Amino acid sequence: MYCRRFPVKIQCITLFPEMFAPMDCSIMGRARQKEIFSFETVYLRDFAINEYGQVDDAPYGGEPGMVLRPEPLTKAIRSTGVKENGGKVVYLTADGVPFTHELALSLSKENHIVFVCGHYKGIDERVRESQIDLEISIGDFVVSGGELPAMVVTDAIVRLLDGSLGNRESGDTDSFAQGPLGWPVYTRPEEFEGKKVPEILLSGHHKKILEWQKAESLKRTQERRPDIYAKLKIDTKFGIK
Repeated sequence: MYCRRFPVKIQCITLFPEMFAPMDCSIMGRARQKEIFSFETVYLRDFAINEYGQVDDAPYGGEPGMVLRPEPLTKAIRSTGVKENGGKVVYLTADGVPFTHELALSLSKENHIVFVCGHYKGIDERVRESQIDLEISIGDFVVSGGELPAMVVTDAIVRLLDGSLGNRESGDTDSFAQGPLGWPVYTRPEEFEGKKVPEILLSGHHKKILEWQKAESLKRTQERRPDIYAKLKIDTKFGIK
């Protein structure tokens, strides 16, 4: 399923705009060239509280590390006009809600998204309470800042926008798009280092191929993601488990 509204405006508030060079590559780069979405960084130090470029400070309570101050971050968010445009401000943080395909699909329907890339110990809680619409985690681990998670989330959103992929049906058969994980895929040659492509895929019998894909998809999901397998209830393209 794809969002048909474009171009989508995506901005990232960051201390390290140079980290976003990959936005010009691959699917995201082509989608930008086709104006399916627009992307720009907002440099947080442009909103610093002094001439030294200060945007952070020590946390109250005496714990180690630094916290991004509320004044620069609030000014940076407001400078984007995202609230006036009816868009969403998304904070990438380890204690956010888990990022899923369903969440990517929901965000792909927005017309304006601003990602807040945290650093150090995070951002002042008052900004989270007053400015942030959604907090997302890309997994149960910690990375050095929000830039990489922001690119991960952006990529997942962009590939759902109409026109981003060369073949629209390609995204429909990705893992999670139908619920379970994807099935094994093969290409030429038919035999490689003694391992052959399953005969069913060479048969040309589309119904049997679909049945094989369903079975392999459910098998892989049960083995690798029993949490997802236990929740499979809907009648997807591949049928009920």
